[in-house]
Amino acid sequence: MGLQESLKKYAHLIVHKGCNLKKGQELYISARLEAASLVRLVTEEAYKAGAKTVTLDWSDEKTSRLRYDYEPLEEFEHFPKWKSEMYNGVAERGGAILSILSDDPLNFAGVDPKKVTTSRKASKSACKSFYDGMDFGHNVWCIVGAASPVWAKRVFPNLPGPAALSRLWEAIFHSVRVDTPDPEKAWDEHRRSFEKRCAFLNEKQFDKLVYHNSIGTDITLGMPKNHVWQGGGSQTVDGVYYFPNMPTEEIFCTPDRTRTNGTVHSALPLSYQGVMIDDFSITFQDGKAVSCSAATGEDALQAIIDTDDGSKMLGECALIPNQSPISDMGILFYNTLYDENAACHFALGMGFPECVKGGLDKTKEDLMKLGINDSSTHVDFMLGTKDLSITGITADGEEVPIFRNGNWDF
Repeated sequence: MGLQESLKKYAHLIVHKGCNLKKGQELYISARLEAASLVRLVTEEAYKAGAKTVTLDWSDEKTSRLRYDYEPLEEFEHFPKWKSEMYNGVAERGGAILSILSDDPLNFAGVDPKKVTTSRKASKSACKSFYDGMDFGHNVWCIVGAASPVWAKRVFPNLPGPAALSRLWEAIFHSVRVDTPDPEKAWDEHRRSFEKRCAFLNEKQFDKLVYHNSIGTDITLGMPKNHVWQGGGSQTVDGVYYFPNMPTEEIFCTPDRTRTNGTVHSALPLSYQGVMIDDFSITFQDGKAVSCSAATGEDALQAIIDTDDGSKMLGECALIPNQSPISDMGILFYNTLYDENAACHFALGMGFPECVKGGLDKTKEDLMKLGINDSSTHVDFMLGTKDLSITGITADGEEVPIFRNGNWDF
């Protein structure tokens, strides 16, 4: 398959499986200028699918960087009213929300992390309808990737520019099954592959999960009562099934925000806003991160933890076997969308309402009482290794192997 044919298949997959766009629905697309070739194809595919309108929100990473270099911290406390009206309006009209990522992983290297966290908090506050629409199942949302020359050279520094770009596109296509004879059918089968394991985990209703490996992870997560493991996609409150992340290999849940104890050590570097955070560990006590250390990027890690009260707690635990399509490629993408699907991971910050029974119908205050975390941020980091073990402990003390040697054990 040539690049253009693969891009067309990718665009079709994004619209029909990722966003599951309906006739008469609006599609909102946020993307960098570097992703223009894919954006145009997605836009055309959306209109062919019956989209009422396609709203494009373009940005340029170089000028975005200049803002962080030159504007004072206090400017990041304010979110433009016109922009919040656009975001909230899309959500309130029932639009599907698509983000296409193509960023240089190091574009924000050296930026004051306080500006990044301040900007994120201002955005979350000003765009309540937009974020609540995604968090509480009112809007379809999807995140995908698009290769760009700078990102490709970060991933494949030893290849010439055109070869690196081609290689990154090949990896992206493989990760989302575009290179299969029938990508849509492949995603239907992929969805079904999660169902049996989710059913097993949900039936067990583990009270705790215990993680161990040889690089320093020794941590216990308490699980909320009536928690729900998800995987393979999500469903809106009105029954529309979609894939929030393409690719996705994870089965995930939300731990009890107050019952995490122990230390977790990173298995892969975390690329966060242009900073590489590597070889790091975080220690938790009664849910809260009480200390952290990192060989590189410790200030950025501490800034993530200090974003708000909720960022000190976990909002997600995700299970991905060591042997999976993305990990088998052996590529470090420097992009969480891909790297999180190569290894088991946790996330600091916002929990998922759909991961507790009836959660989409509850207020944030009610969810907090049930143990579901709230925060203006959600940052995934990878902990899965070849020797990771995870044991589930039921309310009556039964110990059930979930992972052994980095892979499923049931």
